[in-house]
Amino acid sequence: MKIGLAQIDAHLGDLEGNVERCLAAIDRARSLGADLVVLPELTLPGGPPRDMLLDSSFVESLGAAADDLAWRARSGPPVIVGSAVPAAVPAAPGHPGLLDAALLLEGGTRRVVAAKRHLPCRDVSFDPRWFVPGGAAAPVVIAGVAVGVLVNEDLEDAEHAAYPPGALRDAGAELLVVIAASHYRKGVLERRLRHARRAGCPVAFVNATGAVDELVFDGRSFVLDGRGEELARLAAFADAVRVVDLEAPAGPRTADPPLEEELFRALVLGVREFARKNRIGHAFVGVSGGVDSALVAVIAAEALGPEHVTAIAIPSRYTDPRSTSSARELAAGLGIGFEVVDLEPLHAAAETGLAGVIDGGTTAENVQARLRMVVLMAFVNSRGGMLLNTSNKTELTLGYSTLYGDTAGTLCPIADLTKPEVYALARWIAGRRAVIPPFILERPPSAELRPGQVDPFDYDVVAPAVDTLVQHDRSDVAMRRSEHKRRQFGVVLKVSERSFGSGRLVPITRR
Repeated sequence: MKIGLAQIDAHLGDLEGNVERCLAAIDRARSLGADLVVLPELTLPGGPPRDMLLDSSFVESLGAAADDLAWRARSGPPVIVGSAVPAAVPAAPGHPGLLDAALLLEGGTRRVVAAKRHLPCRDVSFDPRWFVPGGAAAPVVIAGVAVGVLVNEDLEDAEHAAYPPGALRDAGAELLVVIAASHYRKGVLERRLRHARRAGCPVAFVNATGAVDELVFDGRSFVLDGRGEELARLAAFADAVRVVDLEAPAGPRTADPPLEEELFRALVLGVREFARKNRIGHAFVGVSGGVDSALVAVIAAEALGPEHVTAIAIPSRYTDPRSTSSARELAAGLGIGFEVVDLEPLHAAAETGLAGVIDGGTTAENVQARLRMVVLMAFVNSRGGMLLNTSNKTELTLGYSTLYGDTAGTLCPIADLTKPEVYALARWIAGRRAVIPPFILERPPSAELRPGQVDPFDYDVVAPAVDTLVQHDRSDVAMRRSEHKRRQFGVVLKVSERSFGSGRLVPITRR
C-alpha cells in the first residue's frame, strides 16, 4: 500500500476553508499515487474546538461539511479524516454527546470507522466535557489491506484491559492508522514513537500542524514498519503531504535538531499563527536591555517579519545607559522598528500627584513598572496591534512581577520557559546570528527600578526547583500568594508538559 500522510493546519471554525484544505491535500496525495490519504484528528472543525461543540448549529454545520468533502473527494482514493459527530446513543442531559471520530470517505459517502475510546481529562484536555467514548472498532479493508484506525490517545491507552492497538492487531489489522491533534511539548515525539513501537505492527501516525491560542501543533507525522523502524517522518511545524510505500525499505534519516531549535520553531509558529488567525498586523515589545525582552523581540521578528514589529525602550533615572544602547543595537540587528520614550516625566508627575502614597520601596518600583505599561499600551492603541509580554516561567511561578505592569500583554511567548531555558535559547540564537548584544547575555538580571538593583535569585538553583513544583502540580507559599497574578496573564504558549494557562485550574482563594 502507498499511504498519503497529509498533516495540515486546519483553522478552527473555518469549515469551508478546512474542506478546501483537505481537498488540496487529497489532490496532492492522489497525484503522488496514494492508495489511502490520512488527515489529522478534528481536521474539519479545527482543533481543539472546545465549547464551540456545545453549539448544536456548529455541529450540524460540521456534518454538512463532512458530506460536502466526501462528495467532492469521491473520485479520489479513500480518505480518513477526523471530525466530531453525534453518537448513536443519547448522552446525559446537557451533554452534547459527540464522538471524536475518524471518518472514512469513499465513493462519495462517509462513515465512522473509529472513535476515541480513551477521553483524557488532564492538563489542557477536557474531552469528557464534549465527547462520549467510542466502542471497539474492527479493521477495515482498504486497497486489499486490513487497516485498524485509532484516534490519538487510544494509541497509548495501555491501562485498560482491551488495549486498542493490541485488540486491532489481534483482529487481523495489518496496519494501524493513528489520527492525532497532539500538541507540542518538549520530548513529545519520543513519547509518540515509544507508544507506536509497542503496537507490534506497522503504524502510520498523522498529526496536525499550526497553532490555536496556547497550543502549538508540531506535525512530525511518521510511518513505522513492523519492526518499529522509521520509514518516513514529515517536517516539523509545517504543513506537508507525503506518500509512503509501506513495502519500501527504511532509508537514512537526518539527525534530530537540538532542543533549542525545536523550541524556537515552536514559539515562532505560535506567535505567527496567533497573529495571522486573529488578524493582528503588528506587535510591540518593551525592550529593557535584558535577555527576556531580547528573546521575545527575536521570536517576533522571525514570526511576523521585521517590518511588523516595533521595540520600545523606556529608560528611567535608574537605567544603565548600556541597557538602552543594547536595546537599540538589538533592534537594528533585527531590522525592527525602535522607539525611545523617557520615563522620567511620567515618573516625576506620578511622584507629585501621588505624594504621600509613593513612600519608596515596592510601591515606588511598581509605579514605574505600571507607567511603562501605560507607554506600551499607548503605542498599541494608537497604531493598532498587540503587546507581547516578556515574562518567563520562573518569574510567573515566583510571582516576581508587577500586576498591571510587566504582567500586561496579549500573548506571552516565553512564559513557559524557565530563566535558564531563556538564556540557553538566547545563546543558541547568538551562536547562529550576531543579533543579541553581548551585554544583554552577560549582565546580571535586573528590573532597574532602584539604584543597583539585581534580581534576588540564583536562577540556576531556583528555576528548576520551582518548575518541579509546577510539573508535579504542587505549590509553595510564594506560588499560592501570586496565583491571582497568573490568572490575569495573557495567552501563554505551551511548550512543556505543565504550563500556566487553561490546563492549570488552581483556586486563588485557599488555605
